[in-house]
Amino acid sequence: MKNVLVVYNNNAGRKKGIMYKKKLHKYLLKEAVVFKFVTLDELRDVDITPYETIVAMGGDGTVNAVIPFVINDKDKTLGIIPCGTANLLAEKLGISANFNKALKVFKVGVKTKIDVLKINDEPCILRMGLGYDADIICKTPQSLKHKFGYFAYFVAGFLFALRLKKKAYLIEVDEQKLVVSASCIIVANASNMYRNLVSVSKGCALDDNLMDVFILKTTNPILFFLELIKMILLRHKNNKNAMYFKTNKLSIKNKWMNAHIDGEKKVLKEGINVDIEKLSVNVICQISSKKRANTPKKVQGSLAEKRSVLSYK
Repeated sequence: MKNVLVVYNNNAGRKKGIMYKKKLHKYLLKEAVVFKFVTLDELRDVDITPYETIVAMGGDGTVNAVIPFVINDKDKTLGIIPCGTANLLAEKLGISANFNKALKVFKVGVKTKIDVLKINDEPCILRMGLGYDADIICKTPQSLKHKFGYFAYFVAGFLFALRLKKKAYLIEVDEQKLVVSASCIIVANASNMYRNLVSVSKGCALDDNLMDVFILKTTNPILFFLELIKMILLRHKNNKNAMYFKTNKLSIKNKWMNAHIDGEKKVLKEGINVDIEKLSVNVICQISSKKRANTPKKVQGSLAEKRSVLSYK
């Protein structure tokens, strides 16, 4: 570690970012490395060429803002000091939201390569959500997140589950065209949600060249919560209410889609094309992403299973 650029978000984690910035500044001074701190707004105007390590200090939104500057650059390494609301990528990589523990990973952690989703050519490190998942991310008031932190998403998740709505989507996967009526679609690189309590996949690895796809096909809150319990217990199984599979290429079409991409609200009018940028980002983590998968890598659901599940109306 020689030259370090720190990209920080003062508003992250109910102002926790300000305190973390002071601590990291003190550490870098002590180490006598060349470093610079910039805000998210300043990042686009900075020449990042001299910097070997780009540190995202904030939440998942801060990490996602840094990704375009490190993707497919073998000379750049992403470091994470999590202090946001969710910190899902950090959780997946074994990086604690406790500053001292996160700093230890930054100092002595291993460097690994991870995949990144490309959604209509836009990098996505975590996941894209349509329907219910987009409502939770995009419609939870910022005031609630500042007041209650991550718990605000639990409250919003419960309330939005009581008013699920379906939309028809055309999905192209494995050279097949499938029509599905769904209340929620999640396409994930890191499939963990709610602080690793829920995962849309039994075994999600950040370096397997696969995306995890979850499709909820019910508007019944009781059936939804049953699927949620199955996720918590890692009992994912294709049925008439839900569908799970992995793929490395996906297309989704609908006339008008409100979505979120890594927590940022998007309105997608022309459809969605999702690809994998395999092992395209160097990142410092506690242990390799392979070892943090819940189960061994295994492609869930054959195409025949996908068709059988989608045949339910």
